[in-house]
Amino acid sequence: MIPIDFEALFAKSPNPYLLVDEALTIVWMNEAYLASTMRERAGILGRNMFDAFPADPESESYQLLRGSFDRVLRTGETDEIALIRYDIEKPDGSMEVRYWSATHTPLPGPKGIRVENGGGAAGTQGNASYILQHTVDVTELQGLRRLRDEMGVVQRATAIQERSRQANEEARRLRNLVEQAPGFVAVLTEPEHVFRLANQAYRTLVGNRDVIGKSVCEVLPEVVEQGFIALLDTVRESGEPYKARGARVLLRDEQGRARERYLDFIYQPIFASDGSGTVSGIFVQGYDVTEQFEAQERQRLLINELNHRVKNTLAIVQSLATQSFRHVASADLARHTFQARLNALAAAHSLLTLSNWKLARLSDTLQAPLAATAGEAMARITVRVPEFTLQPQIAVSLAMIVHELATNAIKYGALSNESGRVEVECTVEEEDGHCRLRIEWVERGGPVVEPPTRRGFGTRLIERGMSAERQSAVQLRFEPAGLRCSISALLPAGLA
Repeated sequence: MIPIDFEALFAKSPNPYLLVDEALTIVWMNEAYLASTMRERAGILGRNMFDAFPADPESESYQLLRGSFDRVLRTGETDEIALIRYDIEKPDGSMEVRYWSATHTPLPGPKGIRVENGGGAAGTQGNASYILQHTVDVTELQGLRRLRDEMGVVQRATAIQERSRQANEEARRLRNLVEQAPGFVAVLTEPEHVFRLANQAYRTLVGNRDVIGKSVCEVLPEVVEQGFIALLDTVRESGEPYKARGARVLLRDEQGRARERYLDFIYQPIFASDGSGTVSGIFVQGYDVTEQFEAQERQRLLINELNHRVKNTLAIVQSLATQSFRHVASADLARHTFQARLNALAAAHSLLTLSNWKLARLSDTLQAPLAATAGEAMARITVRVPEFTLQPQIAVSLAMIVHELATNAIKYGALSNESGRVEVECTVEEEDGHCRLRIEWVERGGPVVEPPTRRGFGTRLIERGMSAERQSAVQLRFEPAGLRCSISALLPAGLA
């Protein structure tokens, strides 16, 4: 590389130039700069910029100049100050009001660049970086207020400078937010899906691989055979987003070992700003839900084990009942009744097993015990029920009540002959932030109903309701035309 002699290149320029290093130490200036600032070379060479030209650190002048230098050092890009007031000390010690326009250009410091050190001798710097300041004294222009007011040049430049500063600050804050986001974020451009952005969460997910500027195929070859490149191609071609929940992905860690991860994510197309509808990139955002997935899997295994043990317990109870009733005279009816109730309880338990003991659908809670108890007579039962879900305890209680009602209907009520019918009507209403569930059981066409002379276990089970804690109530009316049973319970909202 040919050495560059700054003095020979800029010394005769009529424009002021100053060179500072990364510590803002003045290492060179031309004669035009010395003349403009009314300084001697020996008086400022080797001094810090703000020592040679002091200003109050709280002043706007200091903040503008210091901020411009900091932006150049941080970004490595040229920065401009459209207008800055920076007063200069005159030789007699008084201050002179000056207005400047400045451009700060970053310069690398390769070997061979000759700059002057504090002693005035020429030296050779290493790989340090420098900032070249080009200043223009616009004090006279600033003083021409009428021209400024007519043309608005300075105001517009100042406004543009402020908007640019605000935009840069907003972009910096946005980058920080994306970088620190708990979910993984990436931006892919070009048909090859080249990474232009990837936050810390994404880099951690893929084993801290260097992804920026490289294609997905290049840095994540393991996802190609898993179909994710094809999904990205589809999103780019169709312009439609793709969403996935709990998607299984094999990714290599920093040691190259394949890890099984489960992800919730979205591929969101980014459209070109020209309004053409062309997809210019894809925004990737999501969360690693592996821990939640594994916890749910462990819970499912535990629930399955619990279900197996409960069923075994019910089978043992049923066997004990059979053995206990075997030698009891006239106990067949009691044994069949007890077994039927155990079967109803087992059916309710199986229903909840399907939903991992979370919530059971109201329609399933009614239909399962009815079908198990009524058999062929189910064709004469009409059930009208809204879409609603019940908590496990409520579902078991309701299933047992429905079993007792169906059993009574088969023995004594509308289903004891060939023409009777049963109608079950369910409604759900909002009430004080809760849901009021109402169930009407109406029997018609059966034998004339007479009130029972005694209350058996089945009647007591029905009248107990679904749960005392849920403000439930059950009313049995033994009308001649048929039994009517009204069930009401106040349940938590949000289960529909």
